[in-house]
Amino acid sequence: MLPKTTGPLAGQVALITGSESGIGRETARAFCRQGAAVVLNGRQAERLEATRQALAAEGYQVAACVADVTDYAACERLVATAIAHFGRLDILIANASISQRAYFVDMQPDVFRQVLDSNVYGAVYPLKAALPHLIQARGSVTFISSISALNGMPSGSAYCAGKAALANLAHTLRLELADTGVHFGVVHIGFTRNDPDKRVLNAAGQPVPIAHRSARWQKSQPQVATIILNHVRRRRRRTVISALGRLILVVHTLLPRLGDWVVLTSQRRLRNFYE
Repeated sequence: MLPKTTGPLAGQVALITGSESGIGRETARAFCRQGAAVVLNGRQAERLEATRQALAAEGYQVAACVADVTDYAACERLVATAIAHFGRLDILIANASISQRAYFVDMQPDVFRQVLDSNVYGAVYPLKAALPHLIQARGSVTFISSISALNGMPSGSAYCAGKAALANLAHTLRLELADTGVHFGVVHIGFTRNDPDKRVLNAAGQPVPIAHRSARWQKSQPQVATIILNHVRRRRRRTVISALGRLILVVHTLLPRLGDWVVLTSQRRLRNFYE
């Protein structure tokens, strides 16, 4: 099958971290459908290659690079892969991260750091490596954050802290690099249906299933991917996914004590939502 080279994003190259599975994989597919060439990334070589082959079989222009985005040298290789295969880089989606299911008082310090590093340095390092090319292209950068960054969430201290940092980072970069024409945006993702084997870290750093979430509160991965795509195409500064996320933002801004009361009440009555 010949590669798809038509569409609104034809001629543009997108690098999406953490795209071997989950939201990242579906975001890659959404960008491919719009004509972009996409560089896939992940840490599991077999899964990453399976995703690359699946998208290539659909007729899309894709390359892949195994890289831990908390390692700057690996991020340099990742960006080099984009340039070697496609000659340019227009879009960076900093999606890769580790989440948690653990209360702060129980967490080992190195586990807190691992989660925080994945969310902060896992976005900073790819951006730092890619920035010269993005400036040249007057391109777009989107950090994938969470609605939990807007008001905090029990059992998610390191994850919430890291995701909240991304919003301030994006704001700062808009000011520092205002003359470059590069777009810096943040997408706050809400509850999303995950792959069945999705795991997060417990207090000891062991992978465990995600806490229970009602299906009626969740969006599908393709739905979230479409929202991310539209955010980038419109070069928006912030997108908050779901009515719940927008409600959290309003309450946190205007009535923060009410927001805290709601969270604490839900923690007492719906413990399996957090644990």
